[in-house]
Amino acid sequence: MEFVKHLPVWDKLTPSQQELLQKTCIAKNVEKGTVLHDGSPNCMGLLLIKSGQPRACILSEEGREVTLYRLFEYDICLLAASCVMKSVQFDVTITAEKDSELFIIPPHIFKRLTEESAPFSNYVNDLMAQRFSEVMWLMEQIMWKSFDKRLASFLLEETALEGSLQLHTTHEAIANHMGTAREVVTRMLRYFQTEGYVRLSRGVVEVTDEKALRKLQ
Repeated sequence: MEFVKHLPVWDKLTPSQQELLQKTCIAKNVEKGTVLHDGSPNCMGLLLIKSGQPRACILSEEGREVTLYRLFEYDICLLAASCVMKSVQFDVTITAEKDSELFIIPPHIFKRLTEESAPFSNYVNDLMAQRFSEVMWLMEQIMWKSFDKRLASFLLEETALEGSLQLHTTHEAIANHMGTAREVVTRMLRYFQTEGYVRLSRGVVEVTDEKALRKLQ
């Protein structure tokens, strides 16, 4: 499978390790909304994203979600292999936000490579540190940044991702991404609308003043 060669540490693996990956890596297509990992002890393995947009989030006891990060083309999802990493205990849910094409390195192969290959093990540690930094940054935003600024940043990020100023989403979906209540999102969006930053309609949030949102964030 050619896509496996996009693994950043590919050239540092031995020929036998490369052959092992080629033989055992599994291609999988998943539809939008598919839960790839639900935080249970069972896991899929290391995910390589060929296309699509998986989303990693945590869920509170009250059922409130907050997005930790998203994954895009050529990204690697480490937490779906958390069953192999005993020191990593995160109840993280990973869901496909869009139809996605994945390659999966099975857990036992992932474990074998981390034990046999120092370059592969070092890469996994670096990836873990990178994800941890992203989560810490998110926590700082939640704790210290006012919600209007966070929402402005979120809307701008979404328009950049979708390549459109019209976002086909709901207040509930935005709340799930941001770890807050739908009512809080609705109130702030309505305020943004009165200020002329956005235009609201059923299932759509249209950014009408990017410059103002950028100043706000």
